[in-house]
Amino acid sequence: MPNRLCSLFLVLLLSLALLPAAAGPALAAGDIAVTIRDRYAALGSFQAEFTQYLLHRESGQKEKREGTLYFKKPLFISWETKKPAAENLIINDREIWDYIVDEGVAYRYPRELVNDSRSLIQVVTGQALFSQDFDLAGTGTEGRLTVLTLYPKDPVPTLVEARLYVDPEKGYIQRAVITDFYGNENDVRFTSFIPDARIPDKTFRFTPPKGVDVEDRVEKSGVESRDLF
Repeated sequence: MPNRLCSLFLVLLLSLALLPAAAGPALAAGDIAVTIRDRYAALGSFQAEFTQYLLHRESGQKEKREGTLYFKKPLFISWETKKPAAENLIINDREIWDYIVDEGVAYRYPRELVNDSRSLIQVVTGQALFSQDFDLAGTGTEGRLTVLTLYPKDPVPTLVEARLYVDPEKGYIQRAVITDFYGNENDVRFTSFIPDARIPDKTFRFTPPKGVDVEDRVEKSGVESRDLF
């Protein structure tokens, strides 16, 4: 009998040893926001490959895009979509350019369009004022990433909810899912991320190529707007 009890006890110990370790306590939403803020405050630039999924809720239409995002402080952006169609969005200190290569047209917009902390580009690049402009909710983890949900205190049509998937150790945003007023989703996933990348200043300059039509939405009033991201 003693030998049998010892055998059962040994089996129990081995079984417990094989159980997965319990996950650590989830970070509070405010702690996640502080981690992101501190990490991006120390970051001067980054370069990231992305895959973007666009979902139109009413029609059910889905679109997949791939490309590269270049970022430099304070808010210089080159968002280069390579697939399925080439498009280059440039944001510098004076203006915004959106060049759609296949259509041979370039749209020029005022820089002020991205000054709002609730703009998609400020959220995705970690520049939004999360604690000031959003109500925060932690929603657990997905794999190794911590999920932070943002609800704008003053919602805008283009953003009523954002879910950020954050590397809890490095503090970088690996994925952002933006939902607009109509339930459409813009899901941006970074497949690579190079912090403090050396990016030439010319990356954020744009001169329309010869023969390209320019739709100037800075100088001309009443021109219909379009989604930038």
